Amino acid sequence: MQPTLATATAADGTRIAWTSVGDGPTLIHMPGVPFSNVEGEWRIPLLRRLFTDLGGQVRFIQYDGRGTGRSQRDVSDFSLEAYVADLDAVVEASGASQVVLLGFFHSVTHAIAWAAHHPERVRGLVLFGGALRGLDPMQGAGTQALLSLIERDWDTFVESAAHAWLGWPEGDEGRLAADWFRTATTPAIARATLQAAYAIDVTADAADVRCPALVVHRVDATVIPFDISAELARALPNGRLEMLPGASASLFFEDGDQVVERLIRFVEDPEAAHPVTATAIGRRQKGGSGTLSPREIEVLRLLANGETNGQIAGSLKISINTVERHVSNLYRKIDAGGRADATAWAIRNGVA
Repeated sequence: MQPTLATATAADGTRIAWTSVGDGPTLIHMPGVPFSNVEGEWRIPLLRRLFTDLGGQVRFIQYDGRGTGRSQRDVSDFSLEAYVADLDAVVEASGASQVVLLGFFHSVTHAIAWAAHHPERVRGLVLFGGALRGLDPMQGAGTQALLSLIERDWDTFVESAAHAWLGWPEGDEGRLAADWFRTATTPAIARATLQAAYAIDVTADAADVRCPALVVHRVDATVIPFDISAELARALPNGRLEMLPGASASLFFEDGDQVVERLIRFVEDPEAAHPVTATAIGRRQKGGSGTLSPREIEVLRLLANGETNGQIAGSLKISINTVERHVSNLYRKIDAGGRADATAWAIRNGVA
């Protein structure tokens, strides 16, 4: 099964290729520009099965970003405004009145901007592998080394991106994943898209997003640091960070069936599948008891919001020594090695 591509036209005349499978509430899988390639992804048996499963429960829409896949290649505008206009065109062409947006990598910023400007049309956001600022996901030394290959050695870049970055194995599926990247765009378009992405910052837009927002992060991720996903979840008024097992920078490669099940539940009812308040403060975490006192919960909430020990002392009107004692105790109880671990626990358990 290979879905048929249709064409939508953006405000500047750019042609955007998009496809739709299934019926029901609409999930739009936004493109991970500059490497979006709907046809290439559907050629991979694992992705084809998972996308078909999604289409069996919801209306699943995908599209190629400008300059990539089957969308118009001869373009020069890669601004945030241009990408937002592309989504305008796809939503209009699809006839969907309300949507859930799935943003991946750089399209995370596009999803946030569109949700902020169209609150009546966005029921929820699912965000993976991205950040508030386009530059942040690309700052790691390994990612920078990989991106430096784009114009120097395109073939080596796509092989490394498929296997080392996304985590696809060797063999037929790994070869198809490399082909997905190789045929997605040109080195020049890839470089221009990434350079434009460096300047994008949707911090202000994030504060205006009122729909439920599910930020997904893998426990052992190395490409996108945990702190970036945690910051993203905190910046969204109704944001929640959920941890998935694994390390892959691909959302669907590891535990794909679990990912599809979670997406379906969220799309069917974002509010019901996204409780604002916590459950299970006393849930067991590794070797710690996980049972926190009311004061420890207050301290953890402020800690997870980025406050220093001194600021926490001022907020709670207690001494800094008392704060340090509470922090030490709660770290022991939840088996946290530091602030990042404690913040992850707080977000998973609804404290933050």
